[in-house]
Amino acid sequence: MKQIKPIIWGIAIIALGVIFGGNAIGLFNIDIFFDGWWTLFIIVPGVVSLFTDKEKLSSLVIIGIGVILLLAARDVFSYDIAWKVILAVVLIAIGLGLVFRSIFHTNNDKEIGKKIEDLENGKIMDSQTAIFSGNERTYNKESFQGSNIIAVFGGVDLDLINAKFEKDTVIKAFCAFGGIDITIPEDVQIKVKSAFIFGGASDERKDVTAKGKHTIYIDAAGAFGGVTINSKKK
Repeated sequence: MKQIKPIIWGIAIIALGVIFGGNAIGLFNIDIFFDGWWTLFIIVPGVVSLFTDKEKLSSLVIIGIGVILLLAARDVFSYDIAWKVILAVVLIAIGLGLVFRSIFHTNNDKEIGKKIEDLENGKIMDSQTAIFSGNERTYNKESFQGSNIIAVFGGVDLDLINAKFEKDTVIKAFCAFGGIDITIPEDVQIKVKSAFIFGGASDERKDVTAKGKHTIYIDAAGAFGGVTINSKKK
């Protein structure tokens, strides 16, 4: 899917270039600056994400917001009504996301959740918090015993490439309107339990060892944000 996204964007940019060029030399006269043309910057990315991303609900909501604003720009109804409808759509989407994630818990999620509870019991973990700010933590030959990460309108970077792993550990990661980057060696396994509204957790490591000596259990949750796991620091 990652290969499809640049192809779609490439085609869209080519089409835009053809329209500009055709208008310039008189082949045709297509007015792309219609009332509400700016909403295409919301609708088009939403359509691209719908076909390329796993999170379909957030893509549909983005498209819906763009269409509502387009209708308001074309005087189908007022912007006051548009913003109220958008708020209603977002609230309904968040509610649906919570309901479906609660109903359709996989056995894997339950297993990871139980393991996380067992590992957390009585343990004091490091913590990193970023609220309207950034926070970086690098382990340099230090023993990693787990971490509790919170990012709200900010970002946290946790680098575990040179950390010492003596046993299985837990990372609890919550982000809202922010991002968390976790760098983990390729010889360490991870198991992720994710509960996001408009966001998600992704493992972008390559050539990961099939069976590492230790496992990090990641409990990731939040809204309008994401947790990214890498094997090399960005």
